[in-house]
Amino acid sequence: MDQATFEAGLATRKEVLGHEHVERSLARVTDFSRPVQELVTEYCWGEVWTREALERKTRSLLNLVMLTALNRMHEFAVHVRGAVRNGCTEQEIQEALLQTAVYCGAPAALESFRVAERVLTELKDEGVTVP
Repeated sequence: MDQATFEAGLATRKEVLGHEHVERSLARVTDFSRPVQELVTEYCWGEVWTREALERKTRSLLNLVMLTALNRMHEFAVHVRGAVRNGCTEQEIQEALLQTAVYCGAPAALESFRVAERVLTELKDEGVTVP
């Protein structure tokens, strides 16, 4: 493991997903799950999310679309929060999900709309401004 890349990834992960969320996830790491957490933090967050060619906002929208296509609703919900933190508006999230209806299918998009609406409502209830 490259420690500098891991640390950059950890910082980025906390900035995008929230310090509390990442700390909760890391607190639950076991000896069995540690290697995958380290891999994701180093490569996903440290190698890819830190690249400058795409803004974080764009990366967030891409993640929402891909997670919809893969039907990974737990991660999708986490990344809705990250998308808002990265400056995505409610309308941009909505438009990205509409695109998934055409390319990934209506059932996938419908589920993502349900989850996104729930998360956006939770954020507003928490006092977070959702643009």
